Amino acid sequence: MSEEGSSNHSPRSWLEKLILGLTGEPSSRTELIELLRSSEQRDLLDAEALSIIEGALVVSDMQAREIMIPRSQVVFVRLEMNSDEIFPLVIESGHSRFPVVTDNPDDVVGILMAKDLLPLAMKDKKSRFNMRDLLRPCTAIPESKRLNVLLEEFRTTRNHLAVVYDEYGGVSGIVTIEDVLEQIVGDIEDEYDFDEDDFIKHHSDDSYTIKALTPISDFNEQFNCKFGNEEFDTIGGMIMQHFGRMPKRDEQIHVDGFNFKVLNADSRKIHLLQLTRGEKE
Repeated sequence: MSEEGSSNHSPRSWLEKLILGLTGEPSSRTELIELLRSSEQRDLLDAEALSIIEGALVVSDMQAREIMIPRSQVVFVRLEMNSDEIFPLVIESGHSRFPVVTDNPDDVVGILMAKDLLPLAMKDKKSRFNMRDLLRPCTAIPESKRLNVLLEEFRTTRNHLAVVYDEYGGVSGIVTIEDVLEQIVGDIEDEYDFDEDDFIKHHSDDSYTIKALTPISDFNEQFNCKFGNEEFDTIGGMIMQHFGRMPKRDEQIHVDGFNFKVLNADSRKIHLLQLTRGEKE
């Protein structure tokens, strides 16, 4: 057999296989996703790549209001704060970026980055501190901003945080580049997330933050309850069953005396839940 003949039977790349799998020329996004899933089932596309492609397709249909961190959960810095007031706030929150507001809570004048405060820690406390000298530009977006457009703007401006405003000019919340990327690639853990082996974190106000992957058996042992694990192994699976659909961030549901609030979820699964004890509605 000649070299030319043997080259015709050389292994195809995954991209070539994917192209061959899409020769049916889908006429809708639904058909495209079906073909992609069929390609994954035939080992033409690995599961991780399929998940990322599906996430990218979903992001193009999502708006900022669907994933934003609501105003009530945002840590703001006031423009009139001095360095002695700011440092404890930054350390306690563990965030890297903070919207800075004036006396008007809807007037965001810029973004303060925690790393820009580091030089101040090395100076005499009597050194003059001017907040405005440290502020970075603030990206303001409407609640209806498409996530794919926002991601491109993040890349262009090199900003990592945008302040979301409602139709009346009030601050609705914030969206970070991490929030958008998590819709595509899934949950991105950082140094302030749970330790790898921890599932339940207890807070001083008798509330808990719980990973959706917490085994139901561990939950039952922790809270002395008897949730069944015949259908699902994890708390996230059980909560999705009670919702009857994929819940969105900040949605709540009462289950047998426990109130579960979705803290972090993408289009495919729940990641984090807030738990408080309460009367069953």
